Amino acid sequence: MLGVIVNVIVIILGSGIGMVLKKGIPERISETMMKGLGLCTLYIGWSGALKGSNTLVLIISMAIGIVIGEGLDLDARLNRFAKKLEQRFNKQDGSISIAEGFIAASLLFCVGAMTVVGSLQAGLSGNYEMLYTKSVLDFISSMIFASTLGIGVMLSAVFVLLFQGSIVLLAQVVAPFLTDGVVAEMTCVGSVLIFALGLNIVGITKLKVLNFLPAMFFPILLTPLLAQII
Repeated sequence: MLGVIVNVIVIILGSGIGMVLKKGIPERISETMMKGLGLCTLYIGWSGALKGSNTLVLIISMAIGIVIGEGLDLDARLNRFAKKLEQRFNKQDGSISIAEGFIAASLLFCVGAMTVVGSLQAGLSGNYEMLYTKSVLDFISSMIFASTLGIGVMLSAVFVLLFQGSIVLLAQVVAPFLTDGVVAEMTCVGSVLIFALGLNIVGITKLKVLNFLPAMFFPILLTPLLAQII
Protein backbone atom coordinates (compact mmCIF):
# COMPACT_ATOMS: atom_id res chain seq x y z
CA MET A 1 0.00 0.00 0.00
CA LEU A 2 3.03 2.33 0.20
CA GLY A 3 2.58 3.60 -3.38
CA VAL A 4 -1.12 4.30 -2.78
CA ILE A 5 -0.44 6.10 0.50
CA VAL A 6 2.17 8.30 -1.17
CA ASN A 7 -0.31 9.05 -3.96
CA VAL A 8 -2.99 10.04 -1.44
CA ILE A 9 -0.61 12.25 0.55
CA VAL A 10 0.60 14.18 -2.51
CA ILE A 11 -3.01 14.78 -3.63
CA ILE A 12 -3.81 16.25 -0.21
CA LEU A 13 -0.64 18.38 -0.25
CA GLY A 14 -1.18 19.54 -3.83
CA SER A 15 -4.82 20.38 -3.09
CA GLY A 16 -3.84 22.31 0.03
CA ILE A 17 -1.36 24.41 -1.94
CA GLY A 18 -3.95 24.98 -4.67
CA MET A 19 -6.55 26.15 -2.14
CA VAL A 20 -4.06 28.60 -0.63
CA LEU A 21 -3.27 29.95 -4.11
CA LYS A 22 -7.00 30.23 -4.80
CA LYS A 23 -7.33 32.96 -2.14
CA GLY A 24 -4.94 35.19 -4.04
CA ILE A 25 -6.61 34.76 -7.43
CA PRO A 26 -9.16 37.45 -8.42
CA GLU A 27 -12.67 36.08 -9.00
CA ARG A 28 -12.68 37.14 -12.67
CA ILE A 29 -9.49 35.17 -13.36
CA SER A 30 -10.74 32.23 -11.27
CA GLU A 31 -13.94 31.97 -13.31
CA THR A 32 -12.05 32.12 -16.60
CA MET A 33 -9.55 29.56 -15.32
CA MET A 34 -12.41 27.22 -14.45
CA LYS A 35 -13.67 27.40 -18.03
CA GLY A 36 -10.13 26.73 -19.26
CA LEU A 37 -9.86 23.68 -17.00
CA GLY A 38 -13.21 22.56 -18.36
CA LEU A 39 -11.79 22.65 -21.88
CA CYS A 40 -8.73 20.69 -20.71
CA THR A 41 -11.06 18.15 -19.10
CA LEU A 42 -12.92 17.79 -22.39
CA TYR A 43 -9.63 17.08 -24.16
CA ILE A 44 -8.56 14.53 -21.54
CA GLY A 45 -11.90 12.76 -21.84
CA TRP A 46 -11.92 12.79 -25.64
CA SER A 47 -8.37 11.48 -26.00
CA GLY A 48 -8.95 8.72 -23.42
CA ALA A 49 -12.23 7.62 -25.00
CA LEU A 50 -10.39 6.86 -28.25
CA LYS A 51 -8.40 4.10 -26.50
CA GLY A 52 -11.41 1.77 -26.57
CA SER A 53 -11.85 -0.57 -29.51
CA ASN A 54 -15.30 -2.08 -28.93
CA THR A 55 -18.17 0.40 -29.10
CA LEU A 56 -20.62 -2.25 -27.89
CA VAL A 57 -18.75 -2.51 -24.57
CA LEU A 58 -19.10 1.25 -24.13
CA ILE A 59 -22.82 1.34 -25.03
CA ILE A 60 -23.86 -1.66 -22.91
CA SER A 61 -21.70 -0.56 -19.98
CA MET A 62 -23.25 2.91 -20.04
CA ALA A 63 -26.79 1.52 -20.31
CA ILE A 64 -26.43 -0.89 -17.38
CA GLY A 65 -24.37 1.55 -15.33
CA ILE A 66 -26.93 4.34 -15.69
CA VAL A 67 -29.78 2.04 -14.62
CA ILE A 68 -27.85 1.10 -11.47
CA GLY A 69 -26.60 4.63 -10.80
CA GLU A 70 -30.05 6.19 -11.23
CA GLY A 71 -31.62 3.42 -9.16
CA LEU A 72 -29.26 4.13 -6.28
CA ASP A 73 -29.28 7.89 -7.08
CA LEU A 74 -25.60 8.17 -6.20
CA ASP A 75 -25.50 11.83 -7.23
CA ALA A 76 -28.23 12.83 -4.76
CA ARG A 77 -26.57 10.89 -1.94
CA LEU A 78 -23.23 12.58 -2.51
CA ASN A 79 -24.82 16.01 -2.84
CA ARG A 80 -26.64 15.62 0.47
CA PHE A 81 -23.31 14.83 2.13
CA ALA A 82 -21.61 17.69 0.28
CA LYS A 83 -24.23 20.20 1.43
CA LYS A 84 -23.44 19.37 5.03
CA LEU A 85 -19.77 20.05 4.32
CA GLU A 86 -20.61 23.27 2.50
CA GLN A 87 -22.49 24.50 5.57
CA ARG A 88 -19.27 24.06 7.54
CA PHE A 89 -16.82 25.45 5.05
CA ASN A 90 -19.22 27.99 3.53
CA LYS A 91 -19.85 27.27 -0.12
CA GLN A 92 -16.76 28.06 -2.09
CA ASP A 93 -16.61 30.99 -4.46
CA GLY A 94 -17.72 30.36 -8.00
CA SER A 95 -20.42 28.07 -9.37
CA ILE A 96 -18.90 24.68 -8.67
CA SER A 97 -19.87 22.72 -5.54
CA ILE A 98 -17.83 20.44 -3.29
CA ALA A 99 -19.58 17.44 -4.85
CA GLU A 100 -18.70 18.51 -8.39
CA GLY A 101 -15.07 19.09 -7.44
CA PHE A 102 -14.94 15.70 -5.73
CA ILE A 103 -16.41 13.84 -8.70
CA ALA A 104 -14.20 15.63 -11.22
CA ALA A 105 -10.98 14.98 -9.30
CA SER A 106 -11.88 11.38 -8.39
CA LEU A 107 -12.38 10.46 -12.03
CA LEU A 108 -9.32 12.36 -13.24
CA PHE A 109 -7.10 10.63 -10.66
CA CYS A 110 -8.54 7.13 -11.07
CA VAL A 111 -9.25 6.71 -14.79
CA GLY A 112 -6.42 5.36 -16.91
CA ALA A 113 -3.90 2.60 -17.29
CA MET A 114 -1.43 4.09 -14.81
CA THR A 115 -3.96 3.70 -11.99
CA VAL A 116 -4.84 0.08 -12.72
CA VAL A 117 -1.47 -1.21 -13.92
CA GLY A 118 0.45 0.70 -11.24
CA SER A 119 -1.79 -0.68 -8.49
CA LEU A 120 -1.46 -4.22 -9.87
CA GLN A 121 2.34 -3.93 -9.99
CA ALA A 122 2.36 -2.71 -6.38
CA GLY A 123 0.14 -5.56 -5.22
CA LEU A 124 1.80 -8.35 -7.19
CA SER A 125 5.49 -7.47 -7.03
CA GLY A 126 5.90 -4.50 -4.69
CA ASN A 127 6.95 -2.32 -7.63
CA TYR A 128 5.83 1.27 -6.86
CA GLU A 129 7.56 3.02 -9.77
CA MET A 130 4.41 3.66 -11.81
CA LEU A 131 2.42 4.84 -8.78
CA TYR A 132 5.25 7.21 -7.83
CA THR A 133 5.23 8.61 -11.37
CA LYS A 134 1.45 8.98 -11.18
CA SER A 135 1.85 10.72 -7.81
CA VAL A 136 4.02 13.43 -9.36
CA LEU A 137 1.42 14.03 -12.09
CA ASP A 138 -1.42 14.01 -9.54
CA PHE A 139 0.41 16.49 -7.33
CA ILE A 140 0.59 19.00 -10.17
CA SER A 141 -2.99 18.29 -11.28
CA SER A 142 -4.44 18.53 -7.76
CA MET A 143 -2.70 21.86 -7.19
CA ILE A 144 -4.09 23.32 -10.41
CA PHE A 145 -7.60 21.90 -10.06
CA ALA A 146 -7.95 22.74 -6.34
CA SER A 147 -7.06 26.36 -7.11
CA THR A 148 -10.33 26.46 -9.04
CA LEU A 149 -12.53 23.57 -7.87
CA GLY A 150 -11.71 23.88 -4.16
CA ILE A 151 -11.85 21.39 -1.30
CA GLY A 152 -13.70 18.73 -3.32
CA VAL A 153 -10.38 17.96 -5.00
CA MET A 154 -8.74 17.27 -1.64
CA LEU A 155 -11.63 15.01 -0.58
CA SER A 156 -11.10 12.92 -3.72
CA ALA A 157 -8.03 11.49 -1.96
CA VAL A 158 -10.48 9.26 -0.05
CA PHE A 159 -11.81 7.78 -3.31
CA VAL A 160 -8.26 7.30 -4.60
CA LEU A 161 -7.35 5.44 -1.40
CA LEU A 162 -10.38 3.15 -1.67
CA PHE A 163 -10.15 2.52 -5.43
CA GLN A 164 -6.40 2.03 -5.82
CA GLY A 165 -6.08 0.39 -2.41
CA SER A 166 -8.70 -2.21 -3.35
CA ILE A 167 -6.80 -3.12 -6.52
CA VAL A 168 -3.52 -3.42 -4.58
CA LEU A 169 -5.02 -5.59 -1.84
CA LEU A 170 -6.95 -7.77 -4.30
CA ALA A 171 -4.21 -7.84 -6.96
CA GLN A 172 -3.78 -11.63 -6.86
CA VAL A 173 -7.52 -12.08 -7.46
CA VAL A 174 -8.27 -9.34 -10.02
CA ALA A 175 -5.06 -9.49 -12.10
CA PRO A 176 -6.32 -12.24 -14.47
CA PHE A 177 -9.42 -10.16 -15.25
CA LEU A 178 -7.71 -6.78 -15.75
CA THR A 179 -6.07 -7.56 -19.09
CA ASP A 180 -4.79 -4.84 -21.43
CA GLY A 181 -8.04 -5.03 -23.39
CA VAL A 182 -10.20 -4.67 -20.28
CA VAL A 183 -8.12 -1.74 -18.98
CA ALA A 184 -8.44 -0.02 -22.38
CA GLU A 185 -12.24 -0.38 -22.35
CA MET A 186 -12.46 0.77 -18.71
CA THR A 187 -10.37 3.80 -19.68
CA CYS A 188 -12.69 4.45 -22.61
CA VAL A 189 -15.85 4.40 -20.47
CA GLY A 190 -14.23 6.43 -17.70
CA SER A 191 -12.98 8.97 -20.22
CA VAL A 192 -16.49 9.46 -21.60
CA LEU A 193 -17.52 10.34 -18.04
CA ILE A 194 -14.59 12.78 -17.82
CA PHE A 195 -15.79 14.36 -21.08
CA ALA A 196 -19.24 14.75 -19.50
CA LEU A 197 -17.59 16.44 -16.51
CA GLY A 198 -15.88 18.84 -18.87
CA LEU A 199 -19.26 19.79 -20.34
CA ASN A 200 -20.54 20.48 -16.83
CA ILE A 201 -17.52 22.58 -15.84
CA VAL A 202 -17.74 24.67 -19.00
CA GLY A 203 -21.44 25.17 -18.25
CA ILE A 204 -22.92 23.47 -21.33
CA THR A 205 -24.74 20.72 -19.40
CA LYS A 206 -25.73 19.71 -15.86
CA LEU A 207 -25.30 15.95 -16.13
CA LYS A 208 -25.45 13.81 -12.97
CA VAL A 209 -22.12 12.18 -13.80
CA LEU A 210 -21.90 10.20 -10.55
CA ASN A 211 -24.99 8.25 -11.62
CA PHE A 212 -22.97 7.08 -14.65
CA LEU A 213 -20.03 5.87 -12.54
CA PRO A 214 -21.05 2.16 -12.23
CA ALA A 215 -20.62 1.92 -16.01
CA MET A 216 -16.84 2.10 -15.61
CA PHE A 217 -16.68 -1.37 -14.04
CA PHE A 218 -18.78 -3.35 -16.53
CA PRO A 219 -16.02 -3.69 -19.17
CA ILE A 220 -14.43 -6.20 -16.76
CA LEU A 221 -17.34 -8.55 -17.55
CA LEU A 222 -18.32 -7.41 -21.02
CA THR A 223 -14.93 -7.26 -22.77
CA PRO A 224 -14.12 -11.00 -22.55
CA LEU A 225 -17.78 -11.96 -23.05
CA LEU A 226 -18.25 -9.95 -26.25
CA ALA A 227 -14.82 -11.06 -27.51
CA GLN A 228 -16.10 -14.65 -27.51
CA ILE A 229 -19.42 -13.76 -29.17
CA ILE A 230 -18.13 -11.40 -31.90
